[in-house]
Amino acid sequence: MATKKPIPKKTTAGKSKPASKKSNRSWGQKIKWFFIKAALWFFGLSIASVVLFKYVPVFFTPLMVIRVIENKMSDKEVYFDHNWEPIEKISKNLQKAVIASEDGTFLYHNGFDFKALQKAYKSNSRGRRIRGGSTISQQTAKNVFLWQGKSYFRKGLEAYFTVLIELIWGKERIMEVYLNSIEMGDGVYGAYAATEYWYRRDASSLTPMQAAGIAAILPNPRKFKATGSSSYINRRKERIVREMRAVGKINYESK
Repeated sequence: MATKKPIPKKTTAGKSKPASKKSNRSWGQKIKWFFIKAALWFFGLSIASVVLFKYVPVFFTPLMVIRVIENKMSDKEVYFDHNWEPIEKISKNLQKAVIASEDGTFLYHNGFDFKALQKAYKSNSRGRRIRGGSTISQQTAKNVFLWQGKSYFRKGLEAYFTVLIELIWGKERIMEVYLNSIEMGDGVYGAYAATEYWYRRDASSLTPMQAAGIAAILPNPRKFKATGSSSYINRRKERIVREMRAVGKINYESK
């Protein structure tokens, strides 16, 4: 009687290959979904924060924290003065002064002054003193939501937040936040602290020349002085006062 030989079990070579492909696909999908979720969280949180600060005062900014840390690390005295002041209590002269000094087309542009950017680019490419073309809207977006720096990544985020605050806040709120958050002296932030520090008076009662004095130091408020100023700052004050007349009556709904 013939004995039956056991039939060998068929083995399919490469059964593990589909598993590895599946594994590869799953890792790719995980990475893809990670970035999608991160993007959604970023957009959600950024829009929510812009909406929040449309109604809530901005009591501190990243720059304020950075300055405190810098002074601590350098063993310098930490001076910090900042109080929120509604725009109704901030002198119209100061509002006109920063428009005349920093952003002449603030009331009319959509967040960006492309002519000013082009002039800045041409000036810097010719090796002249570095100048910026940032609008008040861009400066506000940077001060409130971002860090200092000149990388393309940060500039891209600045543009993104500039669009958001133009759409959600509007011009009057942008000016209010700007005048309450910018650095106006060494450890001095916002119109309330600046008028008290430089002129010993409240923010609603500035004369055109006093307002021009604060606006004149904004390029470097830790170096320049609004009172007892250098001849350079005095010339800037006079120019700003002249240009304030051209600003005329401020209408934040003029766009």
